[in-house]
Amino acid sequence: MHWYSGALRAIELTTGTAVWYHTGLPPVPIRWVLLRDPAGQFETQALLSTDLDLDAQQAVVWFVLRWQVAVTFQQARAHLGIETQRQWSDLAILRTTPALFGRYSVVTLMAKRILTQQAYPVRRAAWYAKELPTFTDTLALVRRELWQAGAGLFATSEPTTVPPQ
Repeated sequence: MHWYSGALRAIELTTGTAVWYHTGLPPVPIRWVLLRDPAGQFETQALLSTDLDLDAQQAVVWFVLRWQVAVTFQQARAHLGIETQRQWSDLAILRTTPALFGRYSVVTLMAKRILTQQAYPVRRAAWYAKELPTFTDTLALVRRELWQAGAGLFATSEPTTVPPQ
């Protein structure tokens, strides 16, 4: 099975059907897939689906594919504030979320323009080696470009003296 890094990994699978029950709601038949790593590098996980015809291997493929989307949304929450609004009215949230996604789009488009002129810098830490850039790297790239372009705009005010009264 291809894993997050794209490398092949041996995993053990078993599957079956069960009934999902919650008090006050009708029971729902589900397909469960138990996923185990024989090397013990990750914990055993259970995947659930309401598609009773779902093949166990397809469930794992979809589970692995969803990771990139999950990371994107986590970074969007952390760095753009998506899903962290503190407005009291639903209408305010309905106005804010598209604006935040607009900001995400503007950052992405600005980064694309910047990257026609230079290589994509991937920030690394000693404890976390990564090969590909993340949205955090993209945001840092755009911020640095804006700060450099607007160096005179972001300067502090000139000191003034207040005449004695």
